[in-house]
Formats: sequence, structure tokens, C-alpha cells
Amino acid sequence: MKAFQTICRQLRSSKRFSLEPTAHVDFSTSSYSCSRKKKVNPYKEVDQGKYSDLVQSVLSSRGLAQTPESLFEEDNLLYGPVSKCKPPKQDEEARVPRNWCPLFNPEKSIKPNATSTPTVPLKIPLQRNTARSVTKILQQTMTSEQLFYLERWKQRMILELGEDGFAEYSSNIFLQGKRFHKALESILAPEGDLKEREENLESGYIESVQHILKDVSGVRALESAVQHETLKYVGLLDCVAEYQGKLCVIDWKTSEKPKPYIRNTFDNPLQVVAYVGAINNDANYSFQVQCGLIVVAYKDGSPAHPHFMDTELCSQYWAKWLLRLEEYTKKEKNQNVQKPD
Repeated sequence: MKAFQTICRQLRSSKRFSLEPTAHVDFSTSSYSCSRKKKVNPYKEVDQGKYSDLVQSVLSSRGLAQTPESLFEEDNLLYGPVSKCKPPKQDEEARVPRNWCPLFNPEKSIKPNATSTPTVPLKIPLQRNTARSVTKILQQTMTSEQLFYLERWKQRMILELGEDGFAEYSSNIFLQGKRFHKALESILAPEGDLKEREENLESGYIESVQHILKDVSGVRALESAVQHETLKYVGLLDCVAEYQGKLCVIDWKTSEKPKPYIRNTFDNPLQVVAYVGAINNDANYSFQVQCGLIVVAYKDGSPAHPHFMDTELCSQYWAKWLLRLEEYTKKEKNQNVQKPD
């Protein structure tokens, strides 16, 4: 016992070792306490200053309008650079008509002098002979697409109106167009009946073209026949007059649907330019025409749509008309070959 006390005194006196009371440690046998881990907040590890600046920059740029350049850059990043591919091929290169004939006649003056200008509009009757008419040529050379849409429209109208109803509808449309042209003739002709003019002003079609008629002057021909002496075709034009100071072949049309663009008029530009070419090659007309005008009038009186054709546009349609004429000539020859003697 004395030996143990001696050892303890030696240990206390030693500088390297001391006996101090330690903190009480509580060991628990509970499995829940052993497995429970303290949760760590991930946002505490984020640089709050940089995060705040990032959010502000994103929110401030969302309201800015994008420019075409920024849109292209964005598309380039998302989808890659635009592939430079060749545009889709158009129809075969424009064919040159084999029956080429100039549209304009250098032997005729563009601005005829006062002595050659008729005081009364020309009205040459159409001779019903073997010559081919412009209307027939266009009808016989319609494209398959035109024929498809025309037939589909016809069948839809027959389903709606019936066979008899459609026949009556077609007849009424024809009569309305005829009356419209007659009314315009009485208005534009200097010797027209004043009473008839006043009655015609009540027509919806006439009301539709009032703003056009204000720009029409110097009428040279009305409901007059034309013949192309070289290409051998005939036609009956509506009017030749000055529109806004330019001499034009004017074609008056009626429509139940708006036709604000010249492409909506289908083959009407070919008809107009065919008359232009015929006038310039017809000895009955001392003047030359270089422009055309298609006027689409509406029954409800809404303003008509004028489609002006300048010299360049007429030249483009002239080439197309010659191709249609060439196609008709081929069909005509084939039919003659197939006919028995």
C-alpha cells in the first residue's frame, strides 16, 4: 500500500503527466442516434455575391428586344450554321417561241398626231371566219392545274345548286357581264344616251369602277375587233383609251370574289397582251399601244381593282401568249391529221 502511494506522488510531481478530470461522455446504444447525420445547406457554399449578380443580369436582359443579328447568332448556336444549298430549280429555262413575232410595231407611232386620232371611237365588227379567236386559243390550251380547279369549282356549284340551278347561274353571270360592258360603252362613247348613262350609274358594277373612270380619257376604240395579220388570230377587245395618260387596252371584268393581285386574274393578262399585239399589227388601227389594264369590278359596289401592265410586263406576257398560241397550233395540226379524208 505504501509502495502504491509512493508511485502516485512521483507521478504528480512529474511535469509530463497530470491527472485532470475529463468531460463526461455519454454513449448511447440507440441505433437512431448513431445513424442520424447532420444536414448540410448547399447554398452556404455558394458565392452569394456572384449568384446575385448573375440573377440580376438574366432578369434585366429578358425584356430587351432581339435584333435580326441576335436571332441569327442564337440560331447559329442552337442549330449550327445555315447550310448553303442551292435554291429549288425552277421550271425549265423559259422556252423561246418558234413563232416569234415582235409585240410592238416600229412602223406605227406611239403618240399619233391629231389627224390620225379618231374623233369617234372605232367599233369594227368581228367577222366570224375561220381565223382563230383569242378566247378559243386560251380555252383550248389551259393547263391541267387550271382544268382541275375549274372542274372542281363546277362540281361544287352543281352540288349546291343542281344541274338546272348551275345552268341558270352561269346564264345570269353572262348576262350581268354583258350588261356591264353595254353600260360602260354608253358612258365612254361621246354619242351615248344621257338617260341611259344616268340609269347605269345606279349599277353596283358601275359604282365599283367610278374611281377608275375618273382616270380614263381619250377613248380610241370600244367593243372593236382586232386581227393579227401575221399570226392569224382575231379578238374582240373591250376598250382602248388613255389611263392616267398612258394609252392602254382596257379589259373590264366582273367577279364575285376580290382579286387584288394580277395573278388572281388567271389568263386575263394573256388576253390583254394578245389584243395589244393584234392592234399593233392591224392595218385598221393607225396608232400603237404599249400598255394594258385589267379592271375587276364588284356587284356590291366596292372599289374595283385596277391591274396596270406596263411595257415590260406586257413583253413578258407576250412571250407566254406566243407559247400558248404555238401549243394551240400543234393541237390543231394533230386534229387535222387524225381526221379521215
